[in-house]
Amino acid sequence: MSDVKNVVIIGSGPAGHTAAIYAARADLSPFMYEGYMMGGSAGGQLTTTTDVENYPGFPEGIDGPELMQLFRKQAERFGTGMVQEDVVEVDFSKRPFRIKSDATEVLANSVIICTGATAKRMGVPNEEKMWNNGMSACAVCDGALPMFRNQPLMVIGGGDTAVEEGTFLTKFGSKVYMVHRRDELRASKIMQERAFKNEKLEIVWDTVFEDAVGQDYVTGAKIKNVKTNEIKELEVAGIFYAIGHTPNTSVFKGQIDLNETGYIILKPGTQETNVEGVFAAGDVHDYKYRQAVTAAGTGCAAALEAERWLAEKGLI
Repeated sequence: MSDVKNVVIIGSGPAGHTAAIYAARADLSPFMYEGYMMGGSAGGQLTTTTDVENYPGFPEGIDGPELMQLFRKQAERFGTGMVQEDVVEVDFSKRPFRIKSDATEVLANSVIICTGATAKRMGVPNEEKMWNNGMSACAVCDGALPMFRNQPLMVIGGGDTAVEEGTFLTKFGSKVYMVHRRDELRASKIMQERAFKNEKLEIVWDTVFEDAVGQDYVTGAKIKNVKTNEIKELEVAGIFYAIGHTPNTSVFKGQIDLNETGYIILKPGTQETNVEGVFAAGDVHDYKYRQAVTAAGTGCAAALEAERWLAEKGLI
């Protein structure tokens, strides 16, 4: 068992690295579990994205993994200790808190959880090949890319997110098909009205997505009507999943308050969890915006709150 760390950050996306930069500059000597396989890879969802065109400061856009490397270098430059390991166990029931991976165990006065969320995928045959080559789980992140402009596009889902993302895509695509397995939407009344009024949005009812079509990039989508079993191919240049995200919080069950879908519950107007000294930032609690820039902002806020809390408790 090592000495007690002032701040342990769990997760290494925009929220985690921003928290680390602020904590390190405040001379708190943060220690970070970058993650390894939780959520797909260290660095969060941006490491699975190619072009990032909506992060401020990069007018020509930047490659997702490259952006995360810059985040990491900055956190490292100010003295953040890092291990590329997944946390497998935490104990927030007594102080100092205990955080453990398969190889490393540390004690912490405060913890900032930034483990993010993983976009749900469907596991169709061509998914791996076509991911980032016309397939995406974030229309707001990728929909404005040149490859999708003035092209027919598809969004899969029937809830508020699907309508929101489908509506967003109509700004760029020539037409947007919204594929939904039922004969009515799950979206709220107001969102349904928005979908029905949008002339560029066509809802394909009672239909499931079977696979992406294309060689190097998406050129079409294979879909099946669940009532007739008819399979047909639609010509589209982009396929966007809007079937939800899974927060990476399984290791925290029973340790902090989570909502019914597994997202961390925060005290209103703060980054504080129900356990004093444990904070959260990024997509692990934010199921509304889910953007790199908002994650970074909450990472900053969590670090500032952790510093203030540690000072109030006389721990620094």
